[in-house]
Amino acid sequence: MIRPRIIPCLLLQGGALVKTRQFKSPQYIGDPINAVRIFNEKQADEIMVLDIDATSNGIAPDFSKIAKLAAESNMPMCYGGGIRTIEQLQRLVDMGVEKVAVSSAAIDDPTLIGKMATAAGRQSVVAVIDYREQPGGRNRYQVYTHNAAQPTRYDPLELARQFADSGAGEIVFNSISRDGEMTGYDLELAEQTTADYGIPLTFLGGAGSLQHIEELFKVTGLTGAAAGSLFVFKGKFRAVLINYPSGITKRQLWQTAQHYRGGAL
Repeated sequence: MIRPRIIPCLLLQGGALVKTRQFKSPQYIGDPINAVRIFNEKQADEIMVLDIDATSNGIAPDFSKIAKLAAESNMPMCYGGGIRTIEQLQRLVDMGVEKVAVSSAAIDDPTLIGKMATAAGRQSVVAVIDYREQPGGRNRYQVYTHNAAQPTRYDPLELARQFADSGAGEIVFNSISRDGEMTGYDLELAEQTTADYGIPLTFLGGAGSLQHIEELFKVTGLTGAAAGSLFVFKGKFRAVLINYPSGITKRQLWQTAQHYRGGAL
């Protein structure tokens, strides 16, 4: 049985740690190396690092920066941003990155995920689906790429099924409209993902409290809860403070997930 995970998500822009709202207005937070050290001390389950400009600007991953982050991290690390080739994947895995996240590249080349899974193992391939809730109309959601600049014809649930069938080892549903708002996860979509994809699912976008994580676990059971603002801000004035739930609190949240899905943690 897959254990639930609580995952800090760090956004990089020009090598600096930033936080966005609805994928816009990046706010400088600090040095990502220092953030990783703090999450090490707080024994985070794993960490996700996403370069928000790499794909939209056609820039390859900053391997030097990623190598430093991977060397510093004591927890499993997932990196995404600018990855388009098997060679880039292998280089990241060789430097200690446990998971590699792809999004637009996997849409442009439907064979990419399968090739990556063959090269590095399915467990190392994460497919990120950035989507926006659409007002009215028949289609409730729409997938976007290139930092939410380019709409696609895909529905997130349909695309998730394609990615899973292609060999992805994990799916991350990332809500554009909830990014940085701290008003709660998209529970409506989460409820629709309870069908067995056969792989772990992670939700990102909207968490503003540990209660929001608990609400997600009640809907989805054993899954991943990722968050950015929740773990870099504190209080209504959004003061910068790297934080993470204590071991006891985290265990309680795990037990919530176990109760609603069943199985041993």
